[in-house]
Amino acid sequence: MLKDITIGQYFPGKSFLHRMDPRMKIILTTAFIVLLFIVGNWMGFVISIGFLITAIAVSQIPFLLVLKGVKPIIPLVIFTSVLNIFFVDGQVLLSIGFLRITLEGVLLALKMTIRIICLIMGTSLLTYTTSPIALTDAIERLLKPLNKIRFPVHEMAMMMTIALRFIPTLIEETDKIMSAQKARGADLESGNLLQRAKALVPILIPLFVSAFRRAEELALAMECRCYHGGEGRTRMRQLSMSRLDFYGAAITALCFIAVIVANLLL
Repeated sequence: MLKDITIGQYFPGKSFLHRMDPRMKIILTTAFIVLLFIVGNWMGFVISIGFLITAIAVSQIPFLLVLKGVKPIIPLVIFTSVLNIFFVDGQVLLSIGFLRITLEGVLLALKMTIRIICLIMGTSLLTYTTSPIALTDAIERLLKPLNKIRFPVHEMAMMMTIALRFIPTLIEETDKIMSAQKARGADLESGNLLQRAKALVPILIPLFVSAFRRAEELALAMECRCYHGGEGRTRMRQLSMSRLDFYGAAITALCFIAVIVANLLL
């Protein structure tokens, strides 16, 4: 399960999405999230899914790899679907005791499942095609107007990117600790819920110790290099918009218009 978590990983490439400005990619990703939640009918879902599949194909990242990132959230998808199926009023399809499965509940569960899966896959493309450094610069540039109200934009962007970058590292560390505990005879898979929770204690304690040690080493390395925030800091690569960014924005706008038209006509 841990190996299926791909959040925060970057896959170098020279595709259309890789060459786009990271600021535009953040804006378009946000627009795609909004698009998923304004979809009102099945035609809108077809348009959104088609847009997502096209983006994955253009990014040249294997579809199975993107789909693999959805696996860790399957329990959340199942839980959400069950709540919608059994607790939404409407035309009853099946009654089991006090539980009733309704047509409206099934349709709503299906729509929520599609939304969540598309949301995870769409946002994953942002980290797959954008390096952590470029992502930091983009977040800082987009939030730059907040400097006028003395908001610590650079520090916030740096913390967000470091947290995102350390997710794969912590996952790898967790996997190593679990393997070490299993080699010592620890049983992490059998027993009831309480017993499994207690079995996680020998994993969580060394994981927290390792995380704090890595954070201290990172802070010490930054101090040794005289790092003191974004004031007077220059960048090796300057961000600039190109035709690719405007092409991507235009395609996303067309998709937005198509979904709105589908909502109005259907």
